[in-house]
Amino acid sequence: MKKRKFSWMICLFLLVLFTGVYFSAHRVHTTEKKSPVTEVGELFRSAKGFLSGEPQEVRELREQEVAETDEGHQEYYFRLLGEEERRGYREMLNGIRAGQEEFYLTISQDAQVDKVYHALLKDHPELYWVHNRKQVYKTTYEGSDYCLFSPGYSYTEEEKQQIEQSLDEAWQEVNALVPEGADDYEIVKTVYTYLIDSVEYVLSDDDQSIAGVFWKKSAVCAGYAGATQYLLERFGIPCIYVDGSAEGSTEGHAWNIVQLDGMYYYVDTTNGDQPQFLEGDAVQMAEHKTTIYDYLCPFPEEYEMTYTPSEEFPVPECTAVDKNFYVLNQGCFDSYDWQSIYEYCLMRLNYGAAVVRFKFSNQAAFDAAYTDWVQGNGIQEVAKYYMDLYGLNEVEYHYGVLDHMKTIYFMF
Repeated sequence: MKKRKFSWMICLFLLVLFTGVYFSAHRVHTTEKKSPVTEVGELFRSAKGFLSGEPQEVRELREQEVAETDEGHQEYYFRLLGEEERRGYREMLNGIRAGQEEFYLTISQDAQVDKVYHALLKDHPELYWVHNRKQVYKTTYEGSDYCLFSPGYSYTEEEKQQIEQSLDEAWQEVNALVPEGADDYEIVKTVYTYLIDSVEYVLSDDDQSIAGVFWKKSAVCAGYAGATQYLLERFGIPCIYVDGSAEGSTEGHAWNIVQLDGMYYYVDTTNGDQPQFLEGDAVQMAEHKTTIYDYLCPFPEEYEMTYTPSEEFPVPECTAVDKNFYVLNQGCFDSYDWQSIYEYCLMRLNYGAAVVRFKFSNQAAFDAAYTDWVQGNGIQEVAKYYMDLYGLNEVEYHYGVLDHMKTIYFMF
């Protein structure tokens, strides 16, 4: 009797059939009916995982559906990822939220894991316990397309409770500051001002996350940008965390892009808290902290002369100027006229302002104003008005200039 050869294709079919039945018990059930092609593809993937010796956890991860959204978060960078990367993103997010010391990812390439990790941290500032200065580790397996990921955490459970309380208190404080019926711009301005008033730019162990901002009240640019995003997302305002470089500096920088009335604007809360940027004798008034509003929806071409986003991810182009602080407050001038500036200064003083600031949209107008008001005696005429207004015999005033933003400050 002649022996028949058992085809390897039949073996594979049977293996696919039985492994498919086995793994069906571990699938996430949905109401959506899968097509025959999808079912066959999943069966082959299950068989592949079984043959490769993948751990049961990895095979289950591959079976899970990938959520397209996460409530309360814009997840701008998630939407820039490929299909496999999005799956890894969700796996990473779930593991970190659960505080797992290590967990499997269905991606393994170094560049891919790094890209997903960076996207996750930019999208989720509330994951403050993953300190973005810390090294992350992963274990890969030869010939496999999965890894064991170990993110590393910065705080104890007791510290996390304290931080969570500080986050809630900050939210309550800023929410109470928002005027009734405020539009999105007014909310952005309130958040911008609140953070500048509440936080000090200080290097520390917590300076890279919102824990530093809300818990320790000190941070650097990464903390400021993350806190801006965290608060604005709670208000439902689209806000993107952006990192990049600053001209003439070896240090990186972080800022935000917000969407207002369908247009994108830069918001750099860190620089708004840097009165030392002012050239002149008004670096810091002793009686109050000067808020620099030049970085609240700045003119894009002026901001981009100094700051460039990293090339890892594309970011929306900012072109609008309608929400610029000076434009909205009638403090931006397209040409220079002494009387117009004088009347503007008096108007600001009549409204009780202690700081008078104005901007020019072109260099020639700024240069002319600088000559008359800083190098000349233009401000002395405003000072005389200030003394009459408040019944003073003398007044001390200071000036400050942001040359690259074409703005002039006078402080009384």
